[in-house]
Amino acid sequence: MTERGREPLLPFGIAEVTGPSMVPALHHGDRLLVHYGAPLRPGAVAVLRHPLQQDLLIVKRLAERREGGWWVLGDNRAAEAVDSRAFGAVPDELVLGRVRARYRGVRPGRQRSVGVVLAWLLSAVRPVPARSVSRRLRAR
Repeated sequence: MTERGREPLLPFGIAEVTGPSMVPALHHGDRLLVHYGAPLRPGAVAVLRHPLQQDLLIVKRLAERREGGWWVLGDNRAAEAVDSRAFGAVPDELVLGRVRARYRGVRPGRQRSVGVVLAWLLSAVRPVPARSVSRRLRAR
């Protein structure tokens, strides 16, 4: 994505999801269109540097603004808590960009019939909308 301390040359970049923490919104292998410098708001999905291991990029939902940064949560409550429940609020300078869309590639080994290709085209690119996280905050 970006090197530490350097601004991206373009306002958009691509990231890839690994792991199940954002299911059902995002799945392992999804590719993301990231908008660097986009306005952030609660409920949006963002790419950020892990506060304890800053060479690791993670994708989380911005739950709320707190003193010291953003409280971030994964969408999948059953997944291991690698979010603010484990490391606290994320400082603003570690939030790199807002996720605007996800792209799901064609699964390896899938037949390339006209029907499969059309179904893939209709579902491959989707916006990643912001959503309310207030129920999750009350549950913690």
